[in-house]
Amino acid sequence: MDLSDLPSAPGVASGKPRLATEPGNGDSFRELVGQVGGEIAAPMTSALERVNAFATTGRIDRAGLRALRDEIEVTRRIGMGAQQISRFASGRVRQNPERLDLTQTLRDALAQRSRETASRGIDLRQDLKAAEVYIDASMWSALLQAVLDWSFEHARSHIEFRIDIKNWPVHARLACCFAFIPADELPSLQPLQPDQRLDTVPWQLLSRLAQTLGLLVQREDKGGATQLTLEFPRTVDGGVATLSGLQFDEPGTAGPNSQPMVGRHVLVIASRRETRNGVRDTLRSLGLMVDYVGSIDEARQFCEGGLPHAVIFESALAGDNFRKLRAEWCREVPTLAFIEIAEQGRELEVSDLGGQRTSRIGRDVVATALPSALMFELSKGS
Repeated sequence: MDLSDLPSAPGVASGKPRLATEPGNGDSFRELVGQVGGEIAAPMTSALERVNAFATTGRIDRAGLRALRDEIEVTRRIGMGAQQISRFASGRVRQNPERLDLTQTLRDALAQRSRETASRGIDLRQDLKAAEVYIDASMWSALLQAVLDWSFEHARSHIEFRIDIKNWPVHARLACCFAFIPADELPSLQPLQPDQRLDTVPWQLLSRLAQTLGLLVQREDKGGATQLTLEFPRTVDGGVATLSGLQFDEPGTAGPNSQPMVGRHVLVIASRRETRNGVRDTLRSLGLMVDYVGSIDEARQFCEGGLPHAVIFESALAGDNFRKLRAEWCREVPTLAFIEIAEQGRELEVSDLGGQRTSRIGRDVVATALPSALMFELSKGS
């Protein structure tokens, strides 16, 4: 199927892209607040019931504990998505476009979350042609994670990702297709309008991020399946970026994003409470999802369901077990970033031993050096 044949679904951006730094109207944001509250309330109600049962019986099995963790994780992702929507609606975002390999960034993102798809029983299918675009790297990473969050949330079997190049104008296109209703559960009469069960907070974030980046967005829902297509007006064609009438910032207005690491997932491996507290205070304002474990065994168990984007670890824990676990993780996700918190040190140091790069900072300068180290490492993996 030619992607250019797809119609635009009502309510989905099409035609000339809007650089959506303008705020939405009051009604739409009131509706969004209500939606966020509703989506958070459902999993938290279920989680509270499990906690109450545990408090009464003093027992919770492994399946119940995993369900409780999943419900809390869903709630956290919704909250983080709402925070990102608020940030992009504020109009304070400044983009810094750079040339990126669209195909490789998608492959890396899928590899980084391969454990999650395996645990969900989702089969990934890829038909990816080579494509390069000019885009803000950190915002594209956030959008890509929103696409994966949205598709993982709704897909019932497999997800197909395709990248191709539209002939005229020369635009790269990324398509994501999946079924959200099994064939044997389809109603006899199919609605023609977009299916509102797909319009969750990850979709709201996805559509707003795409508009902010100036991408064209199409979504077609039909027969219990959906296809999302993102079209990139700033595509590299024979070494030249096609601009397709996009509006650009005036000279001097571009700058770094206020939260360039927003939406990234970081795992902190630290046995000392003071280390965890110091890292927590430092990362609180950076828009990251952060989890904490106290040992290498806990880290291994935690990552069975999915790998983070970066790992922060105490040097005292960097023994043979950690090196073996790190090698295992890096075979799956070569771009995984590592930051070591050493006992001594006053500045950021970068070492590369045996092909394994590690940024190292001293415990006493976590508050000042950790944000720079994280930005450096995550930008290397963009």
